[in-house]
Amino acid sequence: MQDPRIGEYIASSAEFARPILKHLRKLVHQACPDVVETMKWSFPHFDYKGVFVSMAAFKEHCAFSFWKAKLLPDPHNLLQEREEKAMGHFGKIRSLKDLPADQMILDYLKAAMKLNEAGIKQTPKKPTDKEKKDLTVPSDLAEALSSNPKAAGTFKKFSYSHRKEYIEWITGAKTESTRHKRLTTAIEWIAEGKHRNWKYS
Repeated sequence: MQDPRIGEYIASSAEFARPILKHLRKLVHQACPDVVETMKWSFPHFDYKGVFVSMAAFKEHCAFSFWKAKLLPDPHNLLQEREEKAMGHFGKIRSLKDLPADQMILDYLKAAMKLNEAGIKQTPKKPTDKEKKDLTVPSDLAEALSSNPKAAGTFKKFSYSHRKEYIEWITGAKTESTRHKRLTTAIEWIAEGKHRNWKYS
């Protein structure tokens, strides 16, 4: 089933990204005819008996991600090697030439399908005490929290992962105006007891 929002997303993406996204979309449907398209976190996702794969277009590259990459067999060494270099698992995709062969992609997609069909879930990695200690709250967020006691109290009670999501969202802004907007929104949501991705819960 195709979601018109994904068609709109592709159409509004940069010119270089359109053929990449169209091709990946076609392969996902080829591998999994029963896949369900949707939009989550403002970019295309494909669900099949749970979250399956996703794709996204950025200013200069595209990304393709497997939800359970760490559990997938990786015979071509395409997943774990590139995982830290970009948001996706095939590295930064700037043209169709950067993609693995179609059959390789289909093999990974079918392996991912089997994980979902079997109901296998990935166990989230628990942050170490050192990671928790090293989570630094940026000064602008700390200042905004100090001026809103309700938000500050809620943020303090949030789990490590929920605090980290807000911090990464704010610090990941590309411009000062975007950062300010995200900061304002974050304080509103935190004061209401909402975690970063509450809309998709």
